[in-house]
Amino acid sequence: MAAADGRGTELGRYLKARRAQVRPQDVGLPAGAGLRRTPGLRREELAALAGVSVDYYIRLERGRETNPSPAVLDALGRALRLRGDGYERLHELAELASGRLSELPACADHTVRDSVLRMLESVRPLPAYVVSRYNHLLAANPPAERLLPGIWDWPERQRNLTRYLFLHPVGRVLYEPWEETVANSVAHLRAVAGADQADPELAALVDELALKSPQFARLWERYDVCERGGGQKTFRHPAVGRMTLTYEVMRLARTGGQRMVVYQAVPGTADEEAMLRLESADARPEPAAAGHPEQAPEARTARPLAPARAG
Repeated sequence: MAAADGRGTELGRYLKARRAQVRPQDVGLPAGAGLRRTPGLRREELAALAGVSVDYYIRLERGRETNPSPAVLDALGRALRLRGDGYERLHELAELASGRLSELPACADHTVRDSVLRMLESVRPLPAYVVSRYNHLLAANPPAERLLPGIWDWPERQRNLTRYLFLHPVGRVLYEPWEETVANSVAHLRAVAGADQADPELAALVDELALKSPQFARLWERYDVCERGGGQKTFRHPAVGRMTLTYEVMRLARTGGQRMVVYQAVPGTADEEAMLRLESADARPEPAAAGHPEQAPEARTARPLAPARAG
């Protein structure tokens, strides 16, 4: 029976999106078996691989079956070749559909604690910033402000890093390669959103980006899930040049999903030299664009970029 509140719908969307990503030859089926109107596996093929009836699988995908057993979920996960975050998301959405997941993630808090602002300042000259659960830029130290040229031209409410990647002309050329960066960003946004896909802040961001960027819309529909805890990014910075930096992501407790991101470079390399130049005032062409008063670089400190709001 379908859940009255449609809780199974998101599970169905996920199954359909992931089914489209599996090629028949990936699971030992003939690639050209019959005329395929859509990419990926057919429903009956996935049902057979998972050992469930086609009717049962169709009910799952359409949100009419909301209580799959752990064994069925494991079989579907294997057939869909899910690993890590993708496998965990399948089980999380199934728990939500069945009603076993009673608590959704805490509301995102946009207030940055003073202790976190001091941490941003203490890691200089390393660029560091704080983002909300859905990548809204909340605070940054001066090197991090200069790392993201152009985002400060936008009003505070628009300063979202995913929006910056897709919609700002600088964001579209700052990261190299751009295509890989945006794919990872969307997969991470899917991951941090959890089961609460109807969150108003997330829904507004997704609606805007899907309307303005066909590539975002395609990536969002893929339903790739990958929560990134660190890695490496290459920047083609207009002021300091090309540099490859590693970064670490740290979750901040009791904030509803705030994360602190800190970049660094290998000591003694050209990448480090470029990164250290972000401390200079001339690394950011318009220093007043962030909404801060003009100050000498050594006098400026990390501070919130968003007004304090209740979570």
